[in-house]
Amino acid sequence: MKKFIYLASILTMAVSLSAQKLVIKGSDTLGAKLVPMLAEDYKARHSGVTFEIAAEGSTTGISAIIDSTAQIGMSSRRAKATEMSAGAAKGVTLKPIVVAYDGIGVIVNTGNPLSAMTQRQIEQIFTGDITDWSQVGGSPGKISIYTRNTSSGTYADFKELAMKKRDYASSSQKMAGNEQIAAEVAKNPNGIGYVGLAYLHAEGIKTVAIDGSSPSEESVIAKQYPYARPTFYYTNGEPTGEAAKFVEFTLSDEGQRVVRKVGFVPVRALN
Repeated sequence: MKKFIYLASILTMAVSLSAQKLVIKGSDTLGAKLVPMLAEDYKARHSGVTFEIAAEGSTTGISAIIDSTAQIGMSSRRAKATEMSAGAAKGVTLKPIVVAYDGIGVIVNTGNPLSAMTQRQIEQIFTGDITDWSQVGGSPGKISIYTRNTSSGTYADFKELAMKKRDYASSSQKMAGNEQIAAEVAKNPNGIGYVGLAYLHAEGIKTVAIDGSSPSEESVIAKQYPYARPTFYYTNGEPTGEAAKFVEFTLSDEGQRVVRKVGFVPVRALN
């Protein structure tokens, strides 16, 4: 009996040692849909690998690499100079790896009569210069603005791409993720917000064309859509071990087909 227990303990230890756990933290844009789908496909090909995925914003992903609490940090924005310095102070080299391209779509409620706006109007709405839909040709009503929270890379990217780095209107309401913004806009006839390409088809919302261009794979590739951007994995230097294999899988034809399936734009032409 003692021999059996001893052998069982050895087997348990062997299984534990052979199992690989990948901790991935950061961007909701990547972490709510894309990375979990990639992880499921990866696990189907690599038995014994488990994942811990926390999608709480790009800032948390970059911080996790700096603090060595994750092997991969998801980010929808580039690391700031201050983050690069903070990493260097701890001996961490933040390495960006572009894994997909995205377009930040401006969304309104399906009951909103407007289907197109200008970049100038978007800037004025999100900064609070324009507060009523009648000021941009819509039906009278106070505009309700929904944004991501300050830890979000999309929050920072939209501020840079659409608002000339101006501050958001004080009345704007901060949401935890893309799906939450879409849900709020769907409930509010006077709502407006922004989400990534993968979240544009939620019920109750529609996408607004910006200066005649709508977010799509074609407009992002052609650089016609003004709010297009790359999305990233961050690692501490060159990825190693299971993290390196997962990065390789993400960038493979199989992984990039998942990128397209979810709604993002692949980083290259696929075979």
